[in-house]
Amino acid sequence: METITTPLPNKEGKEGETSYSPYFNPEAETMPREQLEQLQLERLQKTVNHCMNSPFYQKRFQELGITPADIKTLDDVRKLPFTTKEDLRDNYPFGICCVPMKDCVRLHSSSGTTGNPTVVLHSQKDLEEWATAVARCLWMVGSRPEDVFQNSAGYGMFTAGLGFQYGAEKVGMLTVPAAAGNTTRQIKFIKDFGTTVLHAIPSYASRVFEVMQQEGVDPRKDTKLRVLCIGAEPHSEEQRKRIEDNLGVKAYNSYGISEMMGPGVAFECQEQNGLHIWEDYFIVEIIDPVTLEPVPDGELGELVLTTINREAMPLLRYRTRDLTRILPGDCPCGRHHKRLARLQGRSDDMIILKGVNIFPIQIEKILLKFKELSTDYLITLETKESGDTMTIDVELSQLFTDDYKRLQALEKNITRLLKDEILITPKVRLVSKGTLTVSDEKKAVRVKDLRKLF
Repeated sequence: METITTPLPNKEGKEGETSYSPYFNPEAETMPREQLEQLQLERLQKTVNHCMNSPFYQKRFQELGITPADIKTLDDVRKLPFTTKEDLRDNYPFGICCVPMKDCVRLHSSSGTTGNPTVVLHSQKDLEEWATAVARCLWMVGSRPEDVFQNSAGYGMFTAGLGFQYGAEKVGMLTVPAAAGNTTRQIKFIKDFGTTVLHAIPSYASRVFEVMQQEGVDPRKDTKLRVLCIGAEPHSEEQRKRIEDNLGVKAYNSYGISEMMGPGVAFECQEQNGLHIWEDYFIVEIIDPVTLEPVPDGELGELVLTTINREAMPLLRYRTRDLTRILPGDCPCGRHHKRLARLQGRSDDMIILKGVNIFPIQIEKILLKFKELSTDYLITLETKESGDTMTIDVELSQLFTDDYKRLQALEKNITRLLKDEILITPKVRLVSKGTLTVSDEKKAVRVKDLRKLF
C-alpha cells in the first residue's frame, strides 16, 4: 500500500482563481487510523528485515535473542533494540548503512565538536520521500505554488537548508535560498522578491524584526510576509506569539531531527494545536527516560522514533532525547496522524539545581510575559561558597528606559514570578540591548554551566 505523492488536480475557482485541495497527500494525510496502522505494520516488518543488512543491527538482534519474525504486531516494536546518538558515533562513518554505498547519493552529518560526528546516509528514494514530507508540512500551513519561499537556514551539512529547499520546490513555490546570516540582505530579499513564506529559527526571527526596526521597515506595510516556519530551538508559546505580533505573520512550529531526515518529521497545521507527525514515515513512542518504559498518551516523556520508510539507513527506536507528549483527540483539520505537544526541551538539557529539575523553557515563559524585555537571555550556573547558584541575564527591549527605580522594581517582579515557577530564587540582571548578541547563523546559547569547572 503506497501513498499519493502529488496534490489533487487543481480546480478553477468561480472567478478564475486556482483552488487546491487542503492536503498535499490526501490519501496519506486523511487515512483512517485502522488503515494507517496496517500500513505501519507492513512497513515496520519490511524495515526490520531490511535492517538485517546492517552488521550493527545483526549484532543487536543476536544479543537480544530476537529475529525479524518476532515482529507480528505494532506493539512488538518494544521488542526491538534502542538506537542512540552514541551508536551512530561508535559506528562512524557508515557502520549502520543497510545498502551498498553505490546506492547512497548524499550524507548529512553533525559538527562532531564533541567527538565523531553523527552521519546519516540517503538514497535517491530517501531524498524524494524527504522532499514529499517537507512539502506536506509547507502545504499544511497554507503554502501554495503562488508563494515565494525564503530560507534563512544554513545549507550544507545542516539539514534544514536543503530539506526545506527541496520541499518548497516540490510545492512549486519560487524559492529564495538566502542561507544564514546577513540580516540586512535577508530583509532586502523579503521586500524585493515579495517573500510570503519565511523559514527561520525563533531567535533569528526576533533578530530580523529588530533589524527591521533599525532600518525603519514595517513588516505589515513594507513586506508581503504571512507565514513563518520556526523550529530547531525549544521555544515557548509566549515567544511564538511575540514573533507573530512583531512580524504580522502566523508562525508554525516545525520539528525535525537530522537522524530521522531533518525537517519534515512533524509540523503544526493551521489549527496550531500540536505538531502532526507523519506516521506513515515513523512509529512514535513516548518513554520514561529513566525506566525506558512507555508512558500513557498525554504524559510527558522522551520521544522515540522508528523509521519505516527509509532505504539507506533506517533507525530502530531512536532515542531523540526530546521531551514531549502525545495530544489526545482528533484535530479539526481532518488529518489522522498523531499530534505532539510543543517540545519542552531535551532530557539531557535539564538543569538540576539544589535538587530541583528545571528546563530553560520554563524560565523563558516567565521572561516573555514582560514587554520591557527582549527575547535574548542567558542562564549561568556557578558553584560558590554558598553552593550552586543561578544567574539570569536578560536584555531590555529598545523601548524601555533606564530609570533606576523602574529597573529595580522590574527585577524584583521577575524574580518573584521565576521563584513561583522554578521553586528556587535566581539572581536576575537586566542588561542593555545588544549585550547578549545572538549569532545570525547559530542557535541561541541559553545555558552556560560553569559548575563542571570546580
